[in-house]
Formats: sequence, structure tokens, C-alpha cells
Amino acid sequence: MSKRPLKDRALPRTEPFHAPRNQGFVRVAAATPVVHTADPAANLLEHVALIEQAGAQGVDLIVFPELSLTGYAIDDLLMQDALLAQVETCIKPLAAAAQMAGVIAVVGAPVRNGDALYNCALVLAGEQVQGVVPKTFLPNYREYYEKRWFASGADTYEHFQLAGDWTALTSRRIFEVEGRPGFTFAVEICEDYWAPLPPSTRAALAGARILLNLSASNIVIGKADERDLLSASHSARTASAYVFTASGWGESTTDLAWDGQATIHELGARLAQGPRFSTEAHLTVADIDVERIGLERLRTGTFADCARLERDRTPEDDRFYRIQIESDDAPKGPQTGPLLRPLDRFPFVPDDPARLDQDCYEAFNIQVQGLMRRLKATGSKTLIIGVSGGLDSTQALLVACRAFDRLGLPRTGILAFTMPGFATSDGTKSNAWALMKALGVTGDEIDIRPAAERMLTDIGHPFAKGEPVHDITFENVQAGLRTDYLFRLANHHGGIVLGTGDLSELALGWATYGVGDHMSHYNVNGGVAKTLIRHLIRWVAAKEHGGDTARILHAILDTEISPELVPAKDGQIQSTEATVGPYALNDFFLFYITRFGLSPSKVAYLAHQAWKDASTGHWPEGTPEDEKVEYDLPTIKGWLRKFLYRFFQTSQFKRSAVPNGPKVVTGGSLSPRGDWRAPSDATAKVWIDELETNVPG
Repeated sequence: MSKRPLKDRALPRTEPFHAPRNQGFVRVAAATPVVHTADPAANLLEHVALIEQAGAQGVDLIVFPELSLTGYAIDDLLMQDALLAQVETCIKPLAAAAQMAGVIAVVGAPVRNGDALYNCALVLAGEQVQGVVPKTFLPNYREYYEKRWFASGADTYEHFQLAGDWTALTSRRIFEVEGRPGFTFAVEICEDYWAPLPPSTRAALAGARILLNLSASNIVIGKADERDLLSASHSARTASAYVFTASGWGESTTDLAWDGQATIHELGARLAQGPRFSTEAHLTVADIDVERIGLERLRTGTFADCARLERDRTPEDDRFYRIQIESDDAPKGPQTGPLLRPLDRFPFVPDDPARLDQDCYEAFNIQVQGLMRRLKATGSKTLIIGVSGGLDSTQALLVACRAFDRLGLPRTGILAFTMPGFATSDGTKSNAWALMKALGVTGDEIDIRPAAERMLTDIGHPFAKGEPVHDITFENVQAGLRTDYLFRLANHHGGIVLGTGDLSELALGWATYGVGDHMSHYNVNGGVAKTLIRHLIRWVAAKEHGGDTARILHAILDTEISPELVPAKDGQIQSTEATVGPYALNDFFLFYITRFGLSPSKVAYLAHQAWKDASTGHWPEGTPEDEKVEYDLPTIKGWLRKFLYRFFQTSQFKRSAVPNGPKVVTGGSLSPRGDWRAPSDATAKVWIDELETNVPG
């Protein structure tokens, strides 16, 4: 077999856009077969059946438990020649079944080499044994006595024949698949990842993106949680995917019991888990984003530094080496179908109620603590805020009230102003006044229309002459005056101006630069996405308010998002989302482009998977029925094109001069002092070209 280096070449663009494997995904299956104790021939049939199921589901890589061909708990039967001989006769049929199904199979078996017996994982592809990985750490405590039967595979590297194929016996091996960039995997066995330094840690540093664990692992109370925690933390620390599968039904229960736990984790998050204590064979399947793993490693300097240090300190003959599974032997399952992994419609808003409650608690208190510290630092006991009756100013006002309460300051020190302009509706104005009164802050009103008319007259704008011209100048005169009033009010009262603009608006440049809502003394919303602000208000209403206050907050939530700068036309008020696109989609784009650096075509693919069918998947708790919508691919592509233009080309100069404010969400902030630094005079051409080239419709 050729050992030439793999060229990191992309898949042909002729492959379907909707094929997960063409979007950087590898479909893996953790297999849980029914075990036939010390009966390799019967176990062979179980394996073949699951391999065929995996092939039918488009699986690329399937992994079985430890010693799956014999069963784990067979003790001294492992030393019987008849048993070991039958194991060897099963290998070729298994390899043929894997080739026929179009998958790579990794199975557990005892393997003889010379006068030693090893607990091994066999990697099967192309009708042959591609490699044999022995277990490094052999448990010899409590209920395990593996040193009675097996030799450790540590520091082992030997060429030998197995089932007629020449192969290598070594734990220092990474497997990579030709034509599938990022499809690189390594194998360890059970106890290996319970060690302080698992072999897979070094394998990940050497380039493996998928780590497989063939385990037996009997079950006792609490052990399933411990295994899940180990897999999650290991995948996070090594920036990898971790696939774990343990022995299940059929293993000998002479002294132990087995639950057949199977989990798949990626970058710390669980993608899939199988049923435990099942009496039937089954697969746990998920699509692993190896492209995303590579990008995460690329942007995490700590990973690269650690990999370099490990390489420099490791002797040449002790390093991991790669074996290539050539294209003729690579998986050839179905090319299309839905993505098999959790995918939140709202990356900033989890759909699990308990997690959403926790996220809202943390987000709200991050905002509150940030503001408290700024008030302490300035010594100010007065806060100036504009209250429009919209989402952002409502959330900022709620934060201000909690901050004042915790500092022992009277809420009357919060000076809240509603400032109606030419398009302010009665509904938002009444909501603003009702909210200010309900929260017990000092409310006031400044009508900006006279000052706006004077400014429009002074600059010679057509509106001052009676012409219905509602252009950007008309809008920004109003936005600028509101902020100007707030800053002068802060001077007058010895306070600071609290900003209200959110993370989503910063991404889109949806703010009036400098003299408008772009500027403040401190902005608590700058790190919070619009979709999360909706749920934060719902959360605060449920946790801290009732009666009229809760009713007012829900009335604000039900109001159309609008800057209210242009008068209504034909009964339709000015709609923000009609101009910049649905915030649900924009927040989705923002998360995947800034957090992971995914290509626009990949983001479009993911958005379509998440939003194509409103009737499937989970929605965050409290989502109103009229917000449960769906989007087709052309719609997604159109709004993504607009997002890319606004984000990369027209709005960075605003983000380069944002006020202070706390980072809140895991997706990052857009502060030039934080997670996002970019030139203000860039072009969006590269991203738009990639979108147009690779996304149909």
C-alpha cells in the first residue's frame, strides 16, 4: 500500500451541495452489538449486520467496543488457541463486509504477534487490515486483570502478517482518508483515556481530528456520567471529536454488568448518545464537522504551540506517523440526506429549557455586573438612558434597575427619556411611559421634532420645504439629536449615558455613527445578540416581575422591530428586518462566520439545515408561534449576501470605535479590543464570490 503524503485537496464541486461530506462532515457510528460470549463466528454476524446498516445510512466510519469479536469478560478463555484461531478467520470476511458497505470499520480483537497477545483495534478498509492499534495502558486493579493475558502496546512498532495482510502493530498511528480533507482519526482502547496522559492527546497534537475509543467498561452507579464527562472534556481540550462505545448486552455478568454506553462528542459538546441497557444491537450516528475542528485549532494558538512543543521534544522514531486510506478504499456511502447532528436555529439561544434559564441568568448578571463596576469607577449615582419602547432600550433599562438595586442606589437616579420624532407611534411611546412608571425610574419626555425641523432647515433639506423626502439624512438628524440630548443631559445631571445598541446591530452596522445610537459612555447590550435579548426580556419578566410590569414587557416583545424614523406608508411602519433581514438568520450568520470562520457556502448549508422546516427540531422555550418560521435556500442565500456586504465592507469603521461594554456570549464580541479586529476599508468580494460560486439557487 502506498504511504505517500496526503495532498490536502478539496472535493470536486460537482458533488451535491446538500451532501454533508461535501461540507466538511464525516459521518461516524458508535456500534453496540449484541455480544456472544467467546463465540467469534456469531459475533462476526452481529458485526456484519451493523456494518450493513451503517453503509445504508451513509456512515463513513464505524467503531465497535473493545474485544468485540470475542466479548471482553471471557478471562482465561483469551489464552485458548482455538478461540484465537477463529478470531483470525473472521477478519477477512469483516474487511470484505466493510468494503461492500462502503465504510471504514474499527473492531476490537485479541491479536497474536510472536509470543505475545495484544488487546487491539483493527482498522479495516479496502478489504484488508489497514492497521492494528494495541492497547497501551492495561488495567490491573479492582475488577480488571488484563496483564494476566495481554502485553502492553506501549513503544511497540512491528510489521507482521494478520489474515494474510502485511500490516503494522503500533499505537503511534494516524489514519487519513484520501480526498477527504480533515478526515483523520486515531484509536485508543478503554483504559487509555482514563490515564493522566491518554495516547489520543498526542495523536490529536499530531493531527488526528477524530479520536475513537473501543471500550468494555463495566457499569456501576455514577460511572456513565464520569465517562460522559471524560469524553466531553477530552474533546474540548484536544479540539477534536471523541467517539466512545462500551460493551453491552450479552457480555458475561459473572461478576460485572454492562450498559453499552455510546457517545459522540465534538469540541466539548455531545452530538449523540445511544440508549443504555438495551438488549438489541444498535448504532449511534452523528455527523462530525472536521472542517470546523480544523478552523478551531487554527484560531487557537495554544493548540499549535502545544503541538510544536510535543513534536520538538519527541524523538523521530517515537512520533506518530500517518497511513493513508486511498480513494479506492475510502467510504462510498450515500451522498445526500439530512445532517445528523444537533443544530440550533438560534446559536445564541439554546433550546434546552434548563440551559436557556442558566444562559439568561448569566447573561443578565454579566450585564449588571459590568454596569455596576463602571458606576463605581466613575462615582456616578445618575444614569441617563433613552427609552423608545423597543427591545434594546427595554433590556438596558432592566439591567440599570438591577444594577442600582444591588448598589443600594434609588431607581430615581435613573433618568429615562422618551424622545418622540416624526415617526414615533402611539404604541411604542405609551409602552415606554408605562415601563418607566412601572420600574420606578425618573421618566421625562423631550419632543425632538422642533430641533429636527430647525436642523433640517439649517442644512437646506427638502423636508423643511414641505417635500416628503425621508432619506438617510432625515433619519440621522433624528437619531443624532436623541444622542446629543442624552449626552448633554448627562453633563447637566452629572451622570453617564447608557447605550442600548446590541451585538446584531453592530454586525450589520445598523447604528448612526458617532453622534447617534452608536455612541454612549457604556453599553451593556453590545455583547448580546438580538435573538437573545428577546429571551432575556421574557426571562426577567418571568423571574422578577408580574402583573402590569410583565404585561408591559410582553407588549414590547410583541411590537414590530423598527427605528421609527420614517413615517408609516400605507399603514405599514418602517421595518428593520425588511431592510437588513430577519435577525434570526443574521444572528445565525454572525455566529458561524465570526466564531468559527466558516465559508459562506458552509454557513448557507447549515442555515438551510436549521431553518428549512419549521415543523422539525426544537424551538427555545417561550418562542411565540408566529416566530416559528422557515426559510428556503434562495431566501437564505439572498439575506446572507446582504449580511456579507454589510459586515465585511460597510460597517467595520463603526465597530472600530465602539464604547466599552462586557463580552457576554460565547460567540464572541465585536469590540476592537476583544474578539474581532478588521480593517475598515476591506471588501466583501472574496466572501460574496465564494457564496455565489458554491451555493445553488
